[in-house]
Amino acid sequence: MKAEQIQISAHGGPEVLQLVSIDLPAPAAGEVQIRQYAAGLNFIDIYHRTGLYAVPLPSGIGQEGAGEVIAVGDGVDNFKVGDRIAYAGGPIGGYASVRNHPAKHIVKLPDGISFEQGAAMMLQGLTSQYLLRQTYRVSAGDTILIHAAAGGVGLIATQWAKALGATVIGTVSSEAKAELAKAHGCDHVLISGEVNLPQAVKTLTGGVGVPVVYDGIGKDTFNDSLDCLRPRGLMVSFGNASGAVPAFEPSILAAKGSLYLTRPTLAPHIASREALDQAAAELFEVVLSGKVKIEVNQRYALKDAAQAQIDLAARKTTGSTVLIP
Repeated sequence: MKAEQIQISAHGGPEVLQLVSIDLPAPAAGEVQIRQYAAGLNFIDIYHRTGLYAVPLPSGIGQEGAGEVIAVGDGVDNFKVGDRIAYAGGPIGGYASVRNHPAKHIVKLPDGISFEQGAAMMLQGLTSQYLLRQTYRVSAGDTILIHAAAGGVGLIATQWAKALGATVIGTVSSEAKAELAKAHGCDHVLISGEVNLPQAVKTLTGGVGVPVVYDGIGKDTFNDSLDCLRPRGLMVSFGNASGAVPAFEPSILAAKGSLYLTRPTLAPHIASREALDQAAAELFEVVLSGKVKIEVNQRYALKDAAQAQIDLAARKTTGSTVLIP
């Protein structure tokens, strides 16, 4: 089977992304072969490319996709040829037209969700699921802070939090993104650089602060995020869009009100078949109900993966982005 795939042979800038044609073997035991109709674009792909999260080289890239099963390996009995599927997580190599992937890491895609939506929602949607339902279980009446509220995770998490009855304070980088966040249910939108964030959040919460901050930005927002929390609040640092958070003294958490800090990632939350199926089922349910809408706002050809990553890093994108093989 011939397949087109984006590969990297060195860590670096977007120029290291190379489109190659490969001879793809038949799926090994425990694998399925997927003809992909869309692949998702995520910040973690940039981390893999740059070496922030180093991967053995040479390597494919991409952790999310959707398509149709075209072959199954030995021992696979829960998927068959013709099944519509989607996945998020390793092994990486999602920027491809056809690929082999462990059956234990894929889920069946409901008929009411398109391939593009499936590719766009799995990583961001499952991330939203563990953030809102496992890391801090958002409840009606909570007021929470979500950074990058017009981004892929931000738009999904905002809508989901609203469906749970929460009040959402969101940060964005421009007026256009502020309008987008508001259109998706964000109650209060703050434009980065135009307000004193901790002061604004304290004003919106009657001086108390929020019980949780969801921060996928990293270096640029970390300290302000801590100052937005109420005593014993939870700082959830789940991404590094602006760079890794520098080292700091743990005593700062005590000084700011006995705060809690966690640095979660998706993989441990979907490590078992049961955990993956449960999280995916909850995600699919909230999407099929219409409470969370998955909007693919950018589409790039697979060969243009470098430009897609450039635009994502420059915060020129909103919502979800897919690559089309």
